[in-house]
Amino acid sequence: MNRCTPIACAAALACLMPAVQAQTAVAAPAAPEAAASAPVTTLPTVNVSASADASAAGLSKPYAGGQVARGGRAGILGTRDNMETPVSVTSYTNDLIQDRQARSVGEVLQNDPGVRMARGFGNFQEAYFIRGFLLNSDDVAYNGLYSLLPRQYIATELFERVEVLRGASAFLSGANPSGTGIGGSINLLPKRATNEPLTRVTLSGGSGEQGNLAADVSRRFGPDNATGIRVNAAYRNGGTGVDDEKAKTGLTAVGLDWHSRDVRLSGDIGYQDNQLKRTRTNVSLAANATAIPDAPDSKSNFAQPWSYSNERDLFGTLRGEWDLGADVTAWAAYGLRRSDESNSLANLSLTDGSGAATTSRFDNTREDKVDTGELGVRGKLRTGSVGHEWVASYTAFRLVKKNAYAWDFFNTLNTNLYTPTSYAQPEFTAQAFRGNDLASPNETGRSKLSSVAIGDTLSMLDDKLLVTLGVRRQKLDISDYGYNADPADDAVYDESRTSPMLGVVYKLGTQFSAYANHVEGLTQGNTLPGVNGGPPVTLEPYVSKQNEIGLKYDGGRFGGSLALFATKKPRPVATQNSVEGEDRHRGVELSFFGEAMPGLKLLGGLTLLNAKQKDTGDATTEGKYVIGVPKSQGTVGSEWAVPGVEGLALDGRIVYTGNRFANSTNTLRLPSWTRVDLGARWMVNVQDRLVTLRARVDNVADKSYWASAGGYPDNGYLVVGAPRTFVLSASVDF
Repeated sequence: MNRCTPIACAAALACLMPAVQAQTAVAAPAAPEAAASAPVTTLPTVNVSASADASAAGLSKPYAGGQVARGGRAGILGTRDNMETPVSVTSYTNDLIQDRQARSVGEVLQNDPGVRMARGFGNFQEAYFIRGFLLNSDDVAYNGLYSLLPRQYIATELFERVEVLRGASAFLSGANPSGTGIGGSINLLPKRATNEPLTRVTLSGGSGEQGNLAADVSRRFGPDNATGIRVNAAYRNGGTGVDDEKAKTGLTAVGLDWHSRDVRLSGDIGYQDNQLKRTRTNVSLAANATAIPDAPDSKSNFAQPWSYSNERDLFGTLRGEWDLGADVTAWAAYGLRRSDESNSLANLSLTDGSGAATTSRFDNTREDKVDTGELGVRGKLRTGSVGHEWVASYTAFRLVKKNAYAWDFFNTLNTNLYTPTSYAQPEFTAQAFRGNDLASPNETGRSKLSSVAIGDTLSMLDDKLLVTLGVRRQKLDISDYGYNADPADDAVYDESRTSPMLGVVYKLGTQFSAYANHVEGLTQGNTLPGVNGGPPVTLEPYVSKQNEIGLKYDGGRFGGSLALFATKKPRPVATQNSVEGEDRHRGVELSFFGEAMPGLKLLGGLTLLNAKQKDTGDATTEGKYVIGVPKSQGTVGSEWAVPGVEGLALDGRIVYTGNRFANSTNTLRLPSWTRVDLGARWMVNVQDRLVTLRARVDNVADKSYWASAGGYPDNGYLVVGAPRTFVLSASVDF
């Protein structure tokens, strides 16, 4: 096992100093959270009353400290309290998102000890390792529906919460559209109108002369404030902490909700335009690479000056819930996304450990059309001493994608990771690989997913024992079409599978719950190139199996959980066009959250992983570790309310990731890394207006490191960690 000294130091640095200072100031004035009865300087709290998913239960309430919620959405089971859920769920609140000045989903998940961000494919698309398995940003859900938000970058102004459900979830949420998510799922909840009127303007600036202007407006009106509207708009433009890198994002989102006694409706529509220029790409390894060079200076930029990536997305959802009786409720939901992307990329390919590399021009365009929906009914009943919470649902998903590309693979340009050479944009040569017309991409695939699920949670022994039983029948109808209308490259895939779930929760008094589950995951099989020039072959769906046991603790102000899990995922073998062997991921997860003492918040944990390739039939990979998965990783964050200074809080966070391998034979290893982030927040009333000032420095030591490897299955994509980054912001509530 890797040395755990860095994570131990992380815990000490992040927790000990604030705790000592808080203890020596017992007699000082109470911190803002502890002083609920403070005089006129008490700061107002903004609450969300309406549910993002149009359910009667509404959002799960914030836990003590306000950084996470008491529970989250467990798929078709609905919003559940953590102590009554047979799976591990963490829901990060908007308070945490704002206070850490997170700008994307990946930045929010820096706070999660079990999740690490990577970069998928050859572009700038975020990907997430959960329990060592990849989840593409395509498979992030929005209000319970998959693949509705922008594929490459999702700005935080678009959502209220980030919910992370760990473990396989085929029964709970259905198969993910792009075939990832075996280790867990991510659901983003949209913003809803608050109880009190809100008009908030935020102005911020940071490294690279990056500027940001955002507005958040919320109103409720009508009888009983039954109708609500929430409007968010933001624009940011400028450089980043990386030399000569530029990023520009504009977005608008509108959320509506309405409720009567028996009916609840909500809807969202949003638009995001994200433009990147000279953004650092991921770094690939040549097939004959024998060493990985040290990470370059964190601020250096090896991207070509003409490279860019543009993405525009229009998306929306509608959701409604109708009480058919005292104990029966029906719901329906629909969502859509319309997207277009264009890129001109020049990814770096390392040829040896000296930093020598090559690059070549790769352009592509893409258009997506997504439509998805869900119908369901749930209810409660009793049979003798046994209570039942039953549910049944039907889901449907449809994606039509159009693609075109041009790749001048043989027209390589020599460069270096440490001393990059800039070139004028080369024209494509006659030898360039081409697929369809860049100006008008053709359809290259259709995905149709549908499923039927039924489940029941039985409560027994005075509701101390909860048993969840469920099954989902899923159909995957996938068609991939060859570029340039070549039918020899077409691949059609039509398969169905049944995915069961068994979950058990036993309440050990008021503070502890023990849980266990057996859950299966389902992903579409890989399409592999044909053997000896034959047509491509699409493999059967992969059925992964997970077993998990855990213990959850809720002390009222401070909580945590401990989980042990084992998951098996089949592995494809391209040379045989078959599934041979499996990836076996076993691990331990420890997490904690809440207020350790008045004025001191803690959030974080530790994850230990053993992810190995088994029964591969290849001596060079048998028993070796899975690409990109560390043996240990952890995050420790603390926030300290400074005694004697009303509204002032300081926070620190340490993120640690252990050694990882960048190839399946484990001959190329990346060193571990530890990063320190610091921040401050001061909330003050100015002429009866709440003003919030925030300052943040991420990667305080400006450490240069390889942040991740393996953002695409069995590929050692490397990503350079972000440099030291400053952000200052001021928010005013009018």
